[in-house]
Amino acid sequence: MSRHSAATRRRTVRVVLASALALVLGGTLGLGSALTATAASVDTGAYYVLVNRQSGKAMEVADWSTADGGVVQQWSRNDGSWQQWRFVSVGDGWYKLQNRHSGKVLDLWGWSTADGGEFRQYADLNGANQHFKLGDSESGRIRLVNRHSGKAVTVTDRSTADGARITQLTDNNQYNQQWELAKVGSGGGTTTPPPSGSFPSWPSATGEKKVSSTISVSGTLDGGYVRYYGISSGDQGESQPPMFQLSDGAVLKNVILGTGAGDGVHCTGTCTLENVWWEDVGEDAATLKGSSSSQVMTVNGGGAKSASDKVFQHNGPGRFVITNFQVSSFGKLYRSCGNCSKQYARTVVVDNVQVTAPGKSLVGINSNLGDKATITNVTIIGDSSKKIAICEEYKGVTSGEPTKIGSGPSAACGYSTSSITYR
Repeated sequence: MSRHSAATRRRTVRVVLASALALVLGGTLGLGSALTATAASVDTGAYYVLVNRQSGKAMEVADWSTADGGVVQQWSRNDGSWQQWRFVSVGDGWYKLQNRHSGKVLDLWGWSTADGGEFRQYADLNGANQHFKLGDSESGRIRLVNRHSGKAVTVTDRSTADGARITQLTDNNQYNQQWELAKVGSGGGTTTPPPSGSFPSWPSATGEKKVSSTISVSGTLDGGYVRYYGISSGDQGESQPPMFQLSDGAVLKNVILGTGAGDGVHCTGTCTLENVWWEDVGEDAATLKGSSSSQVMTVNGGGAKSASDKVFQHNGPGRFVITNFQVSSFGKLYRSCGNCSKQYARTVVVDNVQVTAPGKSLVGINSNLGDKATITNVTIIGDSSKKIAICEEYKGVTSGEPTKIGSGPSAACGYSTSSITYR
């Protein structure tokens, strides 16, 4: 039995006592000097992405976990629901931080009072180890100080790497203890997702640009909603060039791809597509290539129409995130390559996606190769007979054709029917 399981058995006895004692002990834990009457306030009706000053990365629940004990870490910001937190007031300036994806709250694991104690997620027990006060910091940022320990929420070892754990440390107002509250719906430096289940209208082009050869992108390309078109004839040929090729770390945003988009967008490593719109998908809308197991392709916002086959293709290793996206008249939204000459265990996350029929399937994975899918907050329009498959499993191969081996929720296809809304 785990150490935390033992601690959990003591929770029901300790939670009330600890909550009461916290009011008495608050002055001895150093909170009086650290937190002032001018501490920042929050909108308890909104969700926030918490961005660390040291790393520029967001606090999230790792691996989209919905389980008690799910690890809390930092990761490149993608505004997925697993990176969104709501402040729930418990009175006297104390708050619980509830994760939008799991519904669970930020929890000081094992009721630790030591530097380095972990934060994870846990069911809301309203314990003092789940309470936080906001302390003012520099440039409008805040610090989060735990009620039980009096220590501050910290990115471990000042790390700037994806996957670094969130722990506690004596409150020194360090950069790795300072957090920007990026309110969902009000910007904060990157594309802001719409509220769950709400999607913007398709944008009108501000201009047009005919493309004769692939546009290479390193850094950020903001297209200002110009329509790029004409690199191909618009057919389904397998050898078409991409319209854009993104290097590792590149961002493509506010772009419309019109007719003749070729093979869409190629990513050669970690990349982000923000508010990219495909009016007429050719061969594929976008493909994750590359060779790093840690690479992540994030599609945040935007939409795609008229994809006779796939919208997103995953050929390399790593993780593919599709969030706040809308798709209509398509074959497959996402497919892990079924017959690439080199195969990998791949991961896909689909969250807050609006689907308009006709379509064949949302996600196709190779469960025999270790692929995993997590699917949440999907709205399907115009499919009352439920013909669109949510998640299909295949036996992936390195030559020949893959075979379908299953469909529906499973250990590999992680979703529940309650996550799918039909209208």
